[in-house]
Amino acid sequence: GEADMLRRAMGKKKKDVLMAKKEEFIEGAIKNGFTAEHAGDIFEIMVPFAGYGFNKSHAAAYSVVAYQTGYLKAHFPSEFIAANLTNEISSTDKLPVYIAEGRSMGIAIDPPDINRSDKVFNVVDGRIVYGLMGIKGLGEAAAEEIILQRTKDGPYTDFMNFLERVDLHTANKRALEVVDLHTANKRAFGNLSDHRNRPMLLQNYERAVDYVENKKAAGQFGQVSLFEDTGIEEFTPFLWDEVEDWPQLEKLRLEKELIGFYISGHPLDEFRKAIERCTVINSSTIERAQPKKTYTIIGMVKELRVITTNKSGKQMAILTLEDLEGTIKCTFFPNAWDKYSSQVQEDKIVALTGNVDISEKYGVSFQVDTIEDPSQLQEKAIQEIHIQLSSEVQNEKQLFQLQDFLVGADGNCSVYFHIETPEGFYSIKAHNLTTVPSSDDFIQELEAQNFVSSVWKE
Repeated sequence: GEADMLRRAMGKKKKDVLMAKKEEFIEGAIKNGFTAEHAGDIFEIMVPFAGYGFNKSHAAAYSVVAYQTGYLKAHFPSEFIAANLTNEISSTDKLPVYIAEGRSMGIAIDPPDINRSDKVFNVVDGRIVYGLMGIKGLGEAAAEEIILQRTKDGPYTDFMNFLERVDLHTANKRALEVVDLHTANKRAFGNLSDHRNRPMLLQNYERAVDYVENKKAAGQFGQVSLFEDTGIEEFTPFLWDEVEDWPQLEKLRLEKELIGFYISGHPLDEFRKAIERCTVINSSTIERAQPKKTYTIIGMVKELRVITTNKSGKQMAILTLEDLEGTIKCTFFPNAWDKYSSQVQEDKIVALTGNVDISEKYGVSFQVDTIEDPSQLQEKAIQEIHIQLSSEVQNEKQLFQLQDFLVGADGNCSVYFHIETPEGFYSIKAHNLTTVPSSDDFIQELEAQNFVSSVWKE
C-alpha cells in the first residue's frame, strides 16, 4: 500500500506528495538491508517521474514506429491514409477523422465506385477510393462477388450488365441498396453509361431483377429461341420508369443514417467560409474554450428536446448541434428559448452565440444567448493566435527560428505562447509589436515551425 502511494504520486505528478514520503521510503529501505545513501540515490531517480517520465525501451520502440509512420506519411501519403482507413474500416467514429486528415493533406478521397472500389480502401491514380467493406450492411460475400466478376470479365458497362453478371443471391437487393445509398453525389453506379438516379433504381429494381433472371434462366437450361435465326429480339430492351431525383439534403441525410457520417458532402458545405471566418471553436476544440467568453458556433440542429423547468414551470430546450467535426450539446435557458424557439427546428442550420460551461457532473455544454443567420454573418476579426510549444524546448536559442518567422510576419493578431514545464502550465503573451495574420496559409506555415505542437485562433 505504501509503495502504491508512491506510484500514485508519480502518476498524478504530485511532487509534494512524493517528497513527503522520502523519509519513510529511506527508513523502509534500511529495514530491508539497504544503506541510507543507496536508498536516497534510488529516491532521487524517482523524483523526476513526478513530472514526466518514460521507460527508455518503451520510448525507443515508440520512436521507431513514429519514424516509420512519419516517413510513410511524408513519402506515401495516399497509401498511408488508405491503410489507416482500412485499419478502422468498421469504425464510424474513426473513419471521419482519417478522411478529414487525408483531405486536409490535399488527398482526394472518392466515394464507392462499382468499377474502382476494392474490398478495402485502395489508391487509384493517386486518389483514395472508398472500400466496399466500409459500407455498413453490404457484407464480405457481396463485396467479393462484385470484385470477382469485375476482375474476370472487365468493368461493368451499365446497371443491367451488372445485374446480369453478379450472383443476385449473393449481391442481393439489400447489398445493392446500401452500395448505392452510401454516396449522395457521385454514387457507386454513377459512373456507368446508363447513369440513373437512386430513386429510379429503387423503383425499377424488382422489374429489372425479374427481367435479368428470366434471361439467365433461358440461358441456363440451354433453351433455343424460336426467333434465334430471324433477327427478332426475344428479350426487348428493359424500359425504365422515370422517377425524379431526391434533393441533395435528403441524399446526405440517408447517407449519414446508413454509415454514421458523411463522405460525399456535408449539409454545412455551403457555410464553410462563414465557419472559417466567424468561429474559433468547434466540437473538437470546445473543451479549451475560456469560461465566460462569448463564442459563435455554426451547425445543424439535431435531437431537439424541450423540457419544463421544475422551479418556474417555463420551457427550456436542450439540443445537439452537429458541425463539421462532430456534435455539441447546447442549452437554451427559459429566457433565450422563449425568444428564439420559433427559429429552431431539427435539420435547420443556425449560428449560435453564447459561452461554454464545463463541469464534472454535466460535461461540456454551450449555453446559448442569441441566434444568428449564418448566411448573414459578417466576418469577425480574429484577435489572438495561440501557439502550443513543444515540451522539448529547453532554452531560448531553440526558438530563434520561430522568433524570426513571427517578427517577419505582419497582421492584426496578438500572439500567445503556451508551454508545459515540470512546475506546471504557463501562458505568455508576446511583445505588443509582435502581431501576425490569421490566414489559413500563415497558420499552416506556423504549424510547420520547429517546436510548435499546435496553433489555434481566438
